[in-house]
Amino acid sequence: MAIAALSGWTNEQKHVVAASFLGWSLDAFDFFLLVFVLKDIAAEFHTDISNVTLAILLTLAMRPVGAFVFGRAADRFGRRPALMVDILLYSVLEFASGFAPNLTVLIVLRALYGIAMGGEWGVGASLTMETIPPHARGFVSGLLQSGYPAGYFMASIVYGVLFPYIGWRGMFMVGVIPALLVLYIRRTVPESPSWSKQAAVERGGTLAVLKSHWRLAIYAVVLMTALNFFSHGTQDIYPTFLQEQHKLTPHVVSIIAVIYNIGAICGGILFGSLSERFGRRRCIIIAALLSLPAIPLWAFASNPVVLAVGAFLIQFTVQGAWGIVPVHLNELSPDTARGTFPGFVYQLGNLLASVNATLQAGLAKHFGGDYGLALAIVAGTVAIIIAALTAAGTEAKGVVFTQAEPTTARGPQITTA
Repeated sequence: MAIAALSGWTNEQKHVVAASFLGWSLDAFDFFLLVFVLKDIAAEFHTDISNVTLAILLTLAMRPVGAFVFGRAADRFGRRPALMVDILLYSVLEFASGFAPNLTVLIVLRALYGIAMGGEWGVGASLTMETIPPHARGFVSGLLQSGYPAGYFMASIVYGVLFPYIGWRGMFMVGVIPALLVLYIRRTVPESPSWSKQAAVERGGTLAVLKSHWRLAIYAVVLMTALNFFSHGTQDIYPTFLQEQHKLTPHVVSIIAVIYNIGAICGGILFGSLSERFGRRRCIIIAALLSLPAIPLWAFASNPVVLAVGAFLIQFTVQGAWGIVPVHLNELSPDTARGTFPGFVYQLGNLLASVNATLQAGLAKHFGGDYGLALAIVAGTVAIIIAALTAAGTEAKGVVFTQAEPTTARGPQITTA
């Protein structure tokens, strides 16, 4: 499937995919550095872990702001410059987080980081989907979304190898490295063929386009809320669960994180590719429901090996569903707002799901420190909700993205599948 999807590509198309993948991977890398050190930050600032999870909550809550601001910039000024500014901003804010003198400053910096993080996904996904050949969308969607667990994978390695030497502050300082990606984008990545400055000026405000597709936007936000509970509900406090409930060392936690992120990468690429043949909605439903049998191994096992197997299976299915999201949202998006719509509805879903880490930490405290039960409740519930919402939705698989022309305002021709 991958060989067929990559046939007939130009070098410029390959550079676009590489840049968007790396942009999302390094963004996720910066985000997930925090989830490994919640306990250590709480200890240094003499507070509870649940208070530190406010940093995660605000990062997620501010992402819709970034999605709209940078998405609007991408629709108005082009995908490429918006992507470069966004990557530079999130790298600088990550670096600054390492110098936070107290929890309040750290939380403010993470909220600002959330704005930058929120802008990357939508801009990168629209640039990619508008540039690649249509037959490659499914595979590339899975590849692009696998950048998220790839970033988690890198963060887990940095935690396992460097944390004993550089501490949590040093880990944030390492997060400035993604700024170098801007040089690569500036040199090798072209602008989207579906965007032009003249057409962007004539089309007017993005809000008008979103208002005309409000039913689609509401549905997409609800679906993305469930999907964000699915991903963050299985990722954000899992290292804390392994540390606190099972008393595993940083080295063992790192190994388990590497294993489940390999599962996530494989699942995203596989289900993204399969969606090109069997449809976007059908593959999302299958991936979500397949997570249910893996929950007991993932949340209630006592042996680290069994926990690793369960975590691999969970992330294989969770990111399997997510591997279809970039292409699904871009195909549903109105042509005139593709820089804004996918990222904005995605990040609004993130906003509504931003309470997840605090919710799960609170549930664990309520259940006497049982993080496993808190994880299982959220994961099992949202898996069923995702399947139901997806089945009730629409699909635009294979829709033609129009080329950038002035005075053109056209949405996708949606067909059910």
